Amino acid sequence: MISFATVVERALNGPICTERDFELDIFVPNLRKVVEKYGIKYDPQHPVPADDDLADRVWAAGLEFLGETGVYCLDTERRILFTKEEIAGALETGPRGTVFGEGRDAKKMPRRSPEDKTPPWCSVGPTSSPVSSELFYVNLVQAHAENPLGDSITIPCLTTVNGQPIVGGSPLGIEGAIRAVLLTREGMRRAGRPGMPIVNGVTTAAQAQEHIAAHRFGIRNTDALEIGTVHEMKIDFDSLNKIAYSLAAGSLIFAENGVILGGLAGGPAGTAVVTAAYNPVDLLLLRGAVQHPFPTHFDLGVTSARDTIWARSLANQAVTRNSSLPVVNVGYSAAGPMTRMLLYEHSAWVIGSVVSGGSVEVGASARGTALDYTSPMDPLFASEVAHAVAGMRRQEANGIVNALLEKYEAQLRDPPTGQKYQECYDAVSGKPKPEFIELYREVRREMADRFGLQFKHASPYL
Repeated sequence: MISFATVVERALNGPICTERDFELDIFVPNLRKVVEKYGIKYDPQHPVPADDDLADRVWAAGLEFLGETGVYCLDTERRILFTKEEIAGALETGPRGTVFGEGRDAKKMPRRSPEDKTPPWCSVGPTSSPVSSELFYVNLVQAHAENPLGDSITIPCLTTVNGQPIVGGSPLGIEGAIRAVLLTREGMRRAGRPGMPIVNGVTTAAQAQEHIAAHRFGIRNTDALEIGTVHEMKIDFDSLNKIAYSLAAGSLIFAENGVILGGLAGGPAGTAVVTAAYNPVDLLLLRGAVQHPFPTHFDLGVTSARDTIWARSLANQAVTRNSSLPVVNVGYSAAGPMTRMLLYEHSAWVIGSVVSGGSVEVGASARGTALDYTSPMDPLFASEVAHAVAGMRRQEANGIVNALLEKYEAQLRDPPTGQKYQECYDAVSGKPKPEFIELYREVRREMADRFGLQFKHASPYL
């Protein structure tokens, strides 16, 4: 694989163009060309496709698109281009079998393929959702770390320091990032899982200096910093600085790609192709140990819509059939905690991801943006579903996902708000309210009785 120094040199000296020209004269025409050339068409009746030839065409389209388009550096207004040979070399020499975590919590990230019986990696937690209290923060981390199916934790975003709102790039940003890591370590210690890997690094950090400062106070080399591109196929110096630091420190990277369905990538077909194209980008540019994609609906702000489930399922199949870089999908659902709709949303996108070869990161409710609208119960339920469908055929999964979509997709624009963490949990003890436990049990029984899911692990709430 080419060196990171070579990538930086191309960011400084590659072909120059304006951002608008990159978007309208290069990105969009190149994407339209390959979507048409490879005959990629959205099928809403099959949110979980089962067409291997289609998946391989998406992969071929993604590689061709990347080779002709490259990645745009916002700070230099230059394109970072990769040859076919360089892309192939990255795919041949990319990481395999990376171990995350320490001690009893150390575990190798599995490489899965469509309909794979291998249990998926389950990353659990608030997925960067904002929380208002350091007490809530520690209790949330502890409860998520106690999830028996949780392989790693994705931590919440602290919003204040001593009552002051955190401002990125300020000393409060530095202190907030440091404090978030220290609080996370305490929550995992209380759960008896001090070696559990953190895979979204420093959620409270907005800029590279905050990541670097927090790394000094508890981010280990067996954790991961989450570093992403800018939509679409763009990068900036701040992200490149994070990568440079991570490589020097020996840190692992979750390479984040949030393609916007309805943005430059267009509809579901283009979104699937761009998501697949990001896989070699995550190797060559972001230097990731994991691809971390989340195609998101531009209007609804979720990954649980029918078209986003289709795009991600298809992209997963394209990647996992052709690349050794593992995929951990992250999801954003519309409904809030302690609602039946949220459990249906999580189930739908998790099933589509797992049977298509992916692993999952579950935790973001209320689109991951509403203050304190998060709970540990929903990721527990979703991780149980993820394990239950490992090895399921895609045709069967498609029927289940269609049935689940019928239950909630009409409400995606006006979902139930649900309850804040401190309303559906006891904020002091960190335990769920009895009515939340009963809802969990009801939907779990429904998934077993109606859809035939065979839950393979004992639940702490049954």
